[in-house]
Amino acid sequence: MSDELRKGQTANLVLATTAFAITFWAWNLIGPLAGSYSRQLGLSPTQTSMLVAIPVLVGSLGRIPVGVLADRFGGRLMFAVICFTTIVPVLFVGWVEPYGWLLLWGFLLGVGGTSFAVGIPFVNAWYDPARRGFATGVFGAGMGGTALSAFLTPRLVESVGRTQTHVLIAALLAVMGIVMLLFSRDSPAWRPSTGPALPRMGEATRIRATWQCAFLYAVAFGGFVAFSTYLPTLLQNVYGFTQTGAGLRTAGFSLAAVAARPLGGVLSDRTGPIRVLLVSFAGTAIMAMALAFTPPPEIPAGICSVLMAVFLGLGTGGVFALVARLVEPSRVGTVTGLVGAAGGLGGYFPPLVMGVVYATTGAYVIGYVLLAATALAALLYTRGAFTSASPTGGGAALR
Repeated sequence: MSDELRKGQTANLVLATTAFAITFWAWNLIGPLAGSYSRQLGLSPTQTSMLVAIPVLVGSLGRIPVGVLADRFGGRLMFAVICFTTIVPVLFVGWVEPYGWLLLWGFLLGVGGTSFAVGIPFVNAWYDPARRGFATGVFGAGMGGTALSAFLTPRLVESVGRTQTHVLIAALLAVMGIVMLLFSRDSPAWRPSTGPALPRMGEATRIRATWQCAFLYAVAFGGFVAFSTYLPTLLQNVYGFTQTGAGLRTAGFSLAAVAARPLGGVLSDRTGPIRVLLVSFAGTAIMAMALAFTPPPEIPAGICSVLMAVFLGLGTGGVFALVARLVEPSRVGTVTGLVGAAGGLGGYFPPLVMGVVYATTGAYVIGYVLLAATALAALLYTRGAFTSASPTGGGAALR
């Protein structure tokens, strides 16, 4: 590794992780306040679930073109563009009242969630292959922006008001965008992809690893997104917590997943991503079944939720360590966009399902059972697809 790479990698990893955290805070502004929106607007459980889930849609699908643009223009510029662009929906979500307008601006708020597809290729280019699991794991800890939102957003709204809170987040986004332009830089090892976007996307879809990792990420990261956005509503419905109390517990869930993500990347570097993924999906299935029995709050339910977060966090770190091993660097941005989109979509549908299940049955048992079944399917697929041979013939290395 050159001295230039070694000197710049830590600073740029820190900047990228910080930008990721702030844009993810913005992306998750609605979820922690879902209870107050529901009461103020008289929303049904299904309508509340739609409001919570709608930012995830753009944050998911938008990762596909953003990943392509990151390959073309680099992470420094794209991080700044996403920060500046997200300011507009953040402000309008804080200003508007009618449900229809909240849905519209919540939909556009999803732009903040696309930053993930910028950061993965950005930090990958700064590190050699043996340390990319570590790098993407540390960067992925920026999803702790959801914990910041769950913990701080309800408190800020209570102390200074909803509009002022959104203005504060918009200001943070503006500062972060300027910081990225002034102080971050693309790796000297990075080279822009100058070919047409559609052919590159077509090439990425023909890579078997793209679809394999997309499915695994839809389960691991989708599970995290679903819980971090819908958990405040679930805790208020099932256990009767206040909005602030539910936000505090959701922040704990998110922090556990955030801490586990870089650990998943480091363990993937040492033992192989497949072992990490097998542990992740097995643990997720077990914890989902435990929560399906609606254990009492705090100790039983709290421990199960935190362990669920840890297992999901390990999985998110493991998937992108797997991407780094299976995909050549020049295609990582495009593949990351597709895989990241799948992960986001994996988090879009569960809140909708949970809302319908709760409205129909008055409980979340069926939703937890479906999660357990999905995690078990991912476990069996991972074991069958990778433990004997990888898509590139390197199964032993991946184990």
